[in-house]
Amino acid sequence: MGQEVLRDISFRIPERSFQFLTGPSGTGKTTLLRLLFMSLKPTRGLVTIFGKDRSRITPQELPLIRRKIGMVFQDFRLLDHLTTYENVALPLRVRGREESSYKNDVTDLLKWVGLGDRMHVLPPVLSGGEKQRAAIARALVEQPSILLADEPTGNVDPQLARRLLRLFIELNRMGTAVLIATHDLGLMDQVDARRMVLSGGRLEIYD
Repeated sequence: MGQEVLRDISFRIPERSFQFLTGPSGTGKTTLLRLLFMSLKPTRGLVTIFGKDRSRITPQELPLIRRKIGMVFQDFRLLDHLTTYENVALPLRVRGREESSYKNDVTDLLKWVGLGDRMHVLPPVLSGGEKQRAAIARALVEQPSILLADEPTGNVDPQLARRLLRLFIELNRMGTAVLIATHDLGLMDQVDARRMVLSGGRLEIYD
């Protein structure tokens, strides 16, 4: 059995809320996000997602519930053979939707994150900041109720970090709950938001 990363933690994410998850590297921030995204099952304890016990969610229900959760991964996870537009639209294509039903929405979303002129280029051509914004757009394309972001500003300069933060704040104002995992104290100081601090596998919350 592997080492237990998280122990005896308890918290909830209210609708339309904004919070940071922080703590030293290796304390379990990514693990906690994976539990919330349901890509990882807890070894014990209760994880409730939109009122449903994670242990009781069937494989058939899982994709439907996960559509309500947007996830921005630390390593972007863009497909190099698809354009920026195609990467962002991919979750909708996988669902079988016709392009005519989402083309305008995807285009508007890419303009919103500042990639209106980069829609038709491949990821290897994009800068790190542009890849991050493309990953954010992809996470938002299904209009999730909650957005989880794992170190979204870890690979960009301070100016771009502030721009990305403004995108998250605007998204939150539009009604999406936002949880950002970061160790960037300067970034967190720019927003009056709840901080959840992981240390030694335990969680402390500062409202």
